Amino acid sequence: MIFAAVAPVLAVLVAFPLLFVILQAVFPDIARGIFANPFSRFVETLFDKHLFHWTLNTLMLGGSVVLVSALVAVPLGVLRGLFRIPFAGLWDVVFLVPFTIPPYIAALGWIMALQPRGYLEQITGINFGGFLFSFWGVVFVMTLNVFPVVYFAVSRMVASIGGRYLEAARVAGCPPMRSFWRITLPLTTPAIAASLLLVFAMAIEEFGTPAALAARSGFLVLVTGIEQRLSDYPIDLPGASLLSVILVLIAMVAFMVQNRIVSRRDFQTVSGKPGAMRPAELGAWRIPVVVFFAVIGFLSAAMPILSVVLTASTRTISGGLAADNFSTDNFAEIFANSGGAMEALGTSLLLGLGAALITGILGTMTAYVVVRQRTVSSRILDFLTLMPNTIPGVVVAVGLILAWNQPWLPITPYNTIGILVLAYCCLLLPYPVRYANAALRQVSVSLEDAARVAGAGGIKVFFRILMPLIFPSILAAMLLVFAVAARELVATILLAPIGTKTVALFIWRQFEQGSVGMGMAMSVMAIAITMTIPVAVAIWARKQGRLF
Repeated sequence: MIFAAVAPVLAVLVAFPLLFVILQAVFPDIARGIFANPFSRFVETLFDKHLFHWTLNTLMLGGSVVLVSALVAVPLGVLRGLFRIPFAGLWDVVFLVPFTIPPYIAALGWIMALQPRGYLEQITGINFGGFLFSFWGVVFVMTLNVFPVVYFAVSRMVASIGGRYLEAARVAGCPPMRSFWRITLPLTTPAIAASLLLVFAMAIEEFGTPAALAARSGFLVLVTGIEQRLSDYPIDLPGASLLSVILVLIAMVAFMVQNRIVSRRDFQTVSGKPGAMRPAELGAWRIPVVVFFAVIGFLSAAMPILSVVLTASTRTISGGLAADNFSTDNFAEIFANSGGAMEALGTSLLLGLGAALITGILGTMTAYVVVRQRTVSSRILDFLTLMPNTIPGVVVAVGLILAWNQPWLPITPYNTIGILVLAYCCLLLPYPVRYANAALRQVSVSLEDAARVAGAGGIKVFFRILMPLIFPSILAAMLLVFAVAARELVATILLAPIGTKTVALFIWRQFEQGSVGMGMAMSVMAIAITMTIPVAVAIWARKQGRLF
């Protein structure tokens, strides 16, 4: 029954627009309704002299971001799940901050801080411009933007597993490190694999950071080629669509690797989720662990925000950190609703909340079908939910434009606020699906069987047994969706109806007009406001006794 409800929604939400991306790659003139000359652009695009280097660079970038994210986030997540970390709730909020900062804003913030004569050099005399505008500089900045995906997945999964299995192993004489490698790590493998798959997909589809930091050194990736085909005259929709198909094929290979990792062994615990656990004390490691969390928090959240705030608080960029150059004029303009700033904030908040709610429900239902059925059709649904995250938002937007402008459609959400909701849900659905998938793999089907034997119906089993067990992971995913949707830029620029104002559009237009300070001031406001909801939810979850 759940499959019958989920499949049509995914078909409309994901398959329908992506189908037109593929059709555009095959039929160059489909935008005019002409199905002629199929595959006529394949040879020209596939034999482009730049394609091999773009593809290799994409794989290098995605793999490097995955590796560094794992090295940073997995230890953080394990520590957060097993031990009593000082200021644990604060670190959760801090690590959510990168998702409230648009990648292009974060990249600009790092440029303002580390470039020659940047804020860091003005304060300390140190110049890291050479590192920032390099391959590893891009990996560094992108890792700080995406590592929370792994951190939240691992920390929630480790917390839901609990520490009693480790305690039982130690009673049996197993050393602590061996207990971790033989018990905690295998049980956390689904969450690690699922979150790293999302990180890889996010890394290969990100455009703003590579374009801002590495393009000047000649390090171009597939999304750079797609952007060139969509922005340079003449516009090459077939070529951009074909490059997007190549990205999907790369993601398909990554999906198969992830599925192989989580399917070759059984990671279930037959007793379900342990009761309330008591996190272990850090002891002598308390200060080093706090320093570790503080350093990552400063680099991922405080450093870019400080740079953004400094830029927003200055009259001119060229004036630097001079006392007479500081001013609150940009913030006063925001509060005065200059250019519809407050309307943009309200619209973005509503769109973010709507996308989080829809994707949370749909993602949980889809993950349940995937985990419990394990059929070919369920695997197709699983991959279908991953595909939007492997395609640049600009191409998804083009697919939505092509799909919902067909003359034979009786009704269409195009040119309404509904098209933005569809775009955000299509782009961000992988978050709740991956998180729910990993959480459901930890819940043995024997719990559902026992409830049904006792006379509980399917709906009651789902809401009374499964949902309480996987709720922390779903809640974390929905907060990520809200944070990302509230600042989505590319799809918003192409799809927003005339007169619609969002935070991303406001910031973009300020940059186009040369009002960088005004755009940064709006960024500060957006970050502050979008963080209030996660903080409120975290406080509520803690009072309710949730593992969040």
